[in-house]
Amino acid sequence: MNKFEGVISDRGSKYAVSGGPAASRADVDDFLKTLKRAKKYAKATHNTWAVVFSDGTPLKNDDGEGGAGQIILQMLEREGLTDHVIVVTRWYGGKHLGGDRFRHVQDCVRHYLDQIKDQV
Repeated sequence: MNKFEGVISDRGSKYAVSGGPAASRADVDDFLKTLKRAKKYAKATHNTWAVVFSDGTPLKNDDGEGGAGQIILQMLEREGLTDHVIVVTRWYGGKHLGGDRFRHVQDCVRHYLDQIKDQV
C-alpha cells in the first residue's frame, strides 16, 4: 500500500491519497478495510476511490463527495493504469470548497501517479 498524507490543505480540509494493486472487487474491499484500520481514515469525511480492472471494467465510489470517483476513474483511464485502486481521502475542515474540491482530487491523483510511476 502506498500512502501519501498531507498532500493538500485548504480552508481546514486536509487531503491524503493512497493506492495499491486490486485485481477484483474483493481486492478493493480488502484494500479499503486495511486503510480504514487506521482510525483517522475510518473517521475521514470522504474516502473516494476508483479502479479499472484489466478486463476494462471500471468501478468507483464517491463516498458522498459527488463526482470525485469519476475524476479518479478518468485519470486512471487516461494513464492506462489497470488493476490498481486509488483512494483520495478528505477530512472536512468546516468550510465549503465548492469546485476547488475537484481540483484537489485531481491534484492528489496526479501526486500519487507521479510518486509511483517507477513502481508500475
